[in-house]
Amino acid sequence: MCIIGQAVSEANVAEAASIWARAAARRDGRSGHTDVASALAGIRRRLALDGATLTLARRDVRAIGFDLVAPREHVMEIFYVAVDPDVWGDGVAGLLLQDARSRARVAGCRTLELWVIDDNHRAKAVYERAGWLSTGETQPDAASGRAERRFIRHVDALAHGRHRDSSTNAGAGRPVADA
Repeated sequence: MCIIGQAVSEANVAEAASIWARAAARRDGRSGHTDVASALAGIRRRLALDGATLTLARRDVRAIGFDLVAPREHVMEIFYVAVDPDVWGDGVAGLLLQDARSRARVAGCRTLELWVIDDNHRAKAVYERAGWLSTGETQPDAASGRAERRFIRHVDALAHGRHRDSSTNAGAGRPVADA
């Protein structure tokens, strides 16, 4: 089981930064080198945005993934989605994306958006499997200078108080089975 829940403590922020640093190091082939301090600064900067929320996925008591989102007018932007490399392929990213979509729906946002490093083929495949579409827009990442690509996902409206996507049972603090 995986529990998805919103996180608010400094310890939760530190757990998220550690996950991001390990995942980025593995993605970039930097074994043994994790830059937790930079990850922590980036996460704190995004958490300072109006309405920003950090959500952790846990297996037992261990944090295994997180996302960080902030709403803008009719759009929920996902600034971070990261999964501990030890559980890559277990469906955690998909659960976090489902949960972010549910939160966007509740917030009245019509679209989700994110930017992903363009050569991060693993992440792009996860997004595409979850129904995200590349807009074709690219820009240099401010921190690394690497090209990043914009993806969007439209949020379905509520139908009679229930989600149209009945397979989505992710929600703050609710257990969900790994995909």
